[in-house]
Amino acid sequence: MSEIHDAIERADRESFTHEPPKTLKGQIGYLMKQLKSTRAVAQEIGVSQRSVERYRKGERKHPPKAIADKIDAAVRSRWQPLVRKRRRKQAAATGGITVETRARFGYTAPVGTTDDGRFRRLTVHLPPAYAQRLFDARDAGASDQEMRGIIAEGFKDVYFQDGGGRAMGLSDVEINDIDYLDLDY
Repeated sequence: MSEIHDAIERADRESFTHEPPKTLKGQIGYLMKQLKSTRAVAQEIGVSQRSVERYRKGERKHPPKAIADKIDAAVRSRWQPLVRKRRRKQAAATGGITVETRARFGYTAPVGTTDDGRFRRLTVHLPPAYAQRLFDARDAGASDQEMRGIIAEGFKDVYFQDGGGRAMGLSDVEINDIDYLDLDY
């Protein structure tokens, strides 16, 4: 996964109205409801079908940490899909998306100005159109580089050019060397 995929996933988790199951038995039960078979659950988390059956019955209560983390991630990635969808729809229609990052920004600018990339810590609220483009790109399986391009274009319009009020000669903005990136919508 990429930084932007992970950031979208973290933002989705903040919208949960109820916590996902915490017990191993509860988590396996939830995955069974979602995936319909022990074989599918076993493939998802990387264990044998028999292990899934043991977890489900409560015969094994403490899987190795790596497996427990996979189970937790599988549950959280499927938890409350309608709540996630509603929140994304709201961000894409009216709310927009807030991007907080510390990254190296590079840009192409007119001759005589500096275009040296440098680290900046920015928190910028992007309009709903950028949220829609970002979600569409993610759902279409876009690469991290393509999603960085969408966010960089939003930063160019909103932050660097202030909606058309300055830095009109700025043509391309790139996000490189992301230290951290967080989204809120």
